[in-house]
Amino acid sequence: MLSELFAIVVPVYLCAGAGYAWVRMGRRYDSEGITDLIMLVGAPCLVFSSLVELEMERALVLEMAAAILVAVAIMGIIAALLLRLLGLSISNFIGPLTMPNTGNMGLPIIFFAFGHEGLALGVVIFAILALLQFTVMVWFWTGRVSFAELLRSPLAWAATLAALGMFFEVKPPEFIQRFTTLLGSFTIPLMQLTLGASLARLELASIPRTAVLAAFRLLIGFGVGVGVAELFGLEGVARGVLILDCAMPVAVINYLFAERYGRSANEVASTVVLSTLFSFATIPLILLWLL
Repeated sequence: MLSELFAIVVPVYLCAGAGYAWVRMGRRYDSEGITDLIMLVGAPCLVFSSLVELEMERALVLEMAAAILVAVAIMGIIAALLLRLLGLSISNFIGPLTMPNTGNMGLPIIFFAFGHEGLALGVVIFAILALLQFTVMVWFWTGRVSFAELLRSPLAWAATLAALGMFFEVKPPEFIQRFTTLLGSFTIPLMQLTLGASLARLELASIPRTAVLAAFRLLIGFGVGVGVAELFGLEGVARGVLILDCAMPVAVINYLFAERYGRSANEVASTVVLSTLFSFATIPLILLWLL
């Protein structure tokens, strides 16, 4: 069991460590440009190619989509109550406490743990949370919903086209499938390298408070994931994917939004770093329990 666990988590940690070491050695790493490449090209192609190749009942896909939406809603309510209790800004911290890192960390760990079926379900969750980031979470950051930004998102179009193809059982031409599979294949390793590079640049701030928020993200995510999986009666791979994704650390994109909109960027960055460090211990424990 331990050898299986190591085979799942160590490659992911080493890849992120390579990105961290690269930046610490003074090498140039254009995180902003590479993030754009991932979000505008790689991730849409990965979402499209994974969903159109998905060979499972549509009911399960819809159930997984509903489950993650319910989980996010519950996490958001609990997070808002905690932030009010601590006297912290809901607008500044609701995103970090509600949006787990289902991309940089979630996708590779789920792929190594549950194979292609798990990856496909993980992509469903990743796509839904990415769309929520550009609608609901932007509303918290700015006070307005930017549907125009959503319409400009290739990820939204890729998810929509793939969903339509699944619903009407229409397969894209072979060259489109191979084209998107080829471009989507660079997404996961680049996500890992970028995660490490981002961690190397982020600094800690207000450590006692951000440590509490980081621990809360992981604990409440795990608890909600288990509860929602039971609520929906999920089993096997679907159950494991939902629980793992809910228990992931704070997504790095929350720091990018906080910096862009002037929302406690230093503290959000600290929460990202600490939750990621804590997750190096919690994720293997969750995998041991699941597997």
